[in-house]
Amino acid sequence: MRVIAILALALFVSSSVSGSSAAQPETHRSHAIAMHGEPKVGPVSPFDFANPDAPVGGTLHRGLTGTFDSLNPFIVPGTPAAGLRDYHFPALMYRSWDEPFTMYPYVAEAIETPADRSFAVFHLNPAARWHDGTPITVEDVLFSMETLREFGTPGFRRTYGRIAAAYRVDTHAVRFDFTEDADRETPLLIALMPLLQRAWWQDRTFNETTLDIPVGAGPYRLASLDPGRRLVYERVDDWWGRTVPSFQGLFNFQTLVFDYYRDGQITLEAFRAGDTNYRFEANADQRSTNLSFPAIERGEATVITVPHGRPAGMSGFVFNTRRALFRDVRVRRALNHAFDFDFVNRTYLESDFRRSTSFFGNSELAATGLPAGRELALLETFRDRLPQALFSEPFALPHPGGSRADIRAALTLLAEAGWEVRDGILTEVTTGEPFRFEILLRSTGDERIANYLAESLSRLGIVATIRVVDSSQYNERTDTYDFDMIVHIWQVSLSPGAEQNGYWSSQAAGNNGTRNYAGVRDPVADALIDGIGQAATRDELVAHVRALDRVLQWGWYVIPRYYIGTDNIGYWGPMGYADHDPLYGMIATVDAWWWAGAAD
Repeated sequence: MRVIAILALALFVSSSVSGSSAAQPETHRSHAIAMHGEPKVGPVSPFDFANPDAPVGGTLHRGLTGTFDSLNPFIVPGTPAAGLRDYHFPALMYRSWDEPFTMYPYVAEAIETPADRSFAVFHLNPAARWHDGTPITVEDVLFSMETLREFGTPGFRRTYGRIAAAYRVDTHAVRFDFTEDADRETPLLIALMPLLQRAWWQDRTFNETTLDIPVGAGPYRLASLDPGRRLVYERVDDWWGRTVPSFQGLFNFQTLVFDYYRDGQITLEAFRAGDTNYRFEANADQRSTNLSFPAIERGEATVITVPHGRPAGMSGFVFNTRRALFRDVRVRRALNHAFDFDFVNRTYLESDFRRSTSFFGNSELAATGLPAGRELALLETFRDRLPQALFSEPFALPHPGGSRADIRAALTLLAEAGWEVRDGILTEVTTGEPFRFEILLRSTGDERIANYLAESLSRLGIVATIRVVDSSQYNERTDTYDFDMIVHIWQVSLSPGAEQNGYWSSQAAGNNGTRNYAGVRDPVADALIDGIGQAATRDELVAHVRALDRVLQWGWYVIPRYYIGTDNIGYWGPMGYADHDPLYGMIATVDAWWWAGAAD
């Protein structure tokens, strides 16, 4: 790390302390903090999805597609190795996956905030230790914040940019004062802060990739790696966090192994052969095929399908509106007319799927029907900037799509946008340029539906080509928005917040490394995103999210695909898990599973 960064940190902390003597408002100290309402779990209780009596032992062996070239998961350069943030690095607090958004003790054993959440004090657990045995200090916390704010990904820089001052309160307490544009979610986002050991990082260049194993403090230690191919994490048996109530019944496997494979088919075959023993079937449209093989019938492997309560998010073919081809909303809407979801569902998906019509589907956050109540009041303030149809028509995707009527509707919209069909090719009237673009994919599993879309678009005279690239090239191109169209799923929680900036804000659209892949630049969306974080009640948050959802729907930024409201998981051997379906689903709580043969 550069000397200037360390000096800046020292000045930052020193100047902050000098301004901290003013009278302070009354604060509330608690073991946990919820975005809205009260924490579900008490200070000495385990989570409902965990079994405090679970045996310890065995190996959880997962297969991943792609590669990695960095052990620093906090910067834009490089492809980070799996598992680091979950198992090797610690955080100030730990998120429960059985509540919309609540943080519980980790390195911080308590959090203290005033009613307006204008600052937060984190009280560190004196027992917290790095893997080398040295204590986790307030100085480590301050160093982490300043380093991530200066060199981290855009999400870190944006979140920690809302810290006006940070300073040491005492040996085991650190305080963060927030800027005026901070919101009620900010203390929870600071609680998610990953921690870096100052002694290990301070003489290194943080914003460069590295394959040196950093000192961590999590429940597992990265024990070995084969660069780009394999990672092995070993359980830290004397881990200081074993006595933290939040972690009772968690992190039960003795070893975690991540093996990387060249493509998705090889990854699947490795699981079917028993070379890996756990698979979440991310390609839900292929679950019945991928999770069906002889070992299932013999009882050697098991498949479970468990409903979940998390929002489905938006899965779709994403238009990059930075490209001139897709800047006109009429063009984006026209291409939606070509996609026949009913045919796709019937032909490729065994008719088991639902269409993604909302960016927050499968939850109360989804905008449906006409806007009303608080949502309508919010949207009325922007009426002159929004399509008038938003107020008078329920949003609906073309149905069935691909019909003769749909093709006529699409061609009408395209004509209005300056396109016409010449000799079977859709051509821009003024320039004579043909309508051609590339669909960039990272997985061969997406090719079937992408090919169907390309064939459907050919009826409009559009030439869409498919290109599948490896994960490194895909990450590089999407980080710099060097694509025409991609397939993406925006995962969202039941308590949307700052991540929506990274998904949809004008600021994110101009910064590399964000997930605003569509290039959305809409002042209305910006204002609604700000309002989400400021919402003092759950009702206010829901109204803001629904309003944002409606604005995104009418922007036609994607050709929506589909979702299924279950987690589909396959595993080998005698694994166990608690008899409780967590709110965010079984995939969120694999850390509570155990090897049932460990006690044999």
